[in-house]
Amino acid sequence: MMDYVITAHAAFEMQRRGIAEADLEQVLRAPEQRFPVRAGREVFQSRMRISGTEYLVRVFVDVERQPVEVVTVYRTSKVSKYWRDAP
Repeated sequence: MMDYVITAHAAFEMQRRGIAEADLEQVLRAPEQRFPVRAGREVFQSRMRISGTEYLVRVFVDVERQPVEVVTVYRTSKVSKYWRDAP
């Protein structure tokens, strides 16, 4: 997925949280996991090693908009809390 818009909220949170747009693009291009949060919104997530620590970068996307809208982005070290094992 390459055609997207970053909302003002998401841009603010990326800056505040120190998340690079390159990391966002990497998750959107090839997420390790993608699943619905609610109708029209999905979370894309991938594990990334940042400064020697493994994080889960989670990107919330309104997928029914054209272009899709990145709603918010964050990273967490609690990978196992959000990682979904294959059924």
